[in-house]
Amino acid sequence: MLCMVVPGRGGVLAQMRKGALQYCVLALLRERERYAFDLVRSMSELPGLETTEGTLYPLLSRLRREGLVETSWQESAEGPPRRYYRVTPTGVQALDQFTREWATFGSTVDRLLRSGGTT
Repeated sequence: MLCMVVPGRGGVLAQMRKGALQYCVLALLRERERYAFDLVRSMSELPGLETTEGTLYPLLSRLRREGLVETSWQESAEGPPRRYYRVTPTGVQALDQFTREWATFGSTVDRLLRSGGTT
């Protein structure tokens, strides 16, 4: 079966984001621990990474089950306690591996796009 992404608003970008989103979350958590809405807000400031809580919460749950993030509850001056997420050492290792592979992959794609397939 052939799968084609039809050019249009968000189609190609959505496919690229799907594979990279969890690593973008891990990269933000490497900076400091955050609660989910803070992640949504931070990502919305980055072109192409806009996301919603409806996308982020299931992703954070999966990252937690996989041992890539851990959580703690902290009191909030602005309402009920918040669940804060922080990257684990396993999460840092996964992010480091992705970073290395992304560099190679991105470089290869850039070279191919620039050359039109000729090497």
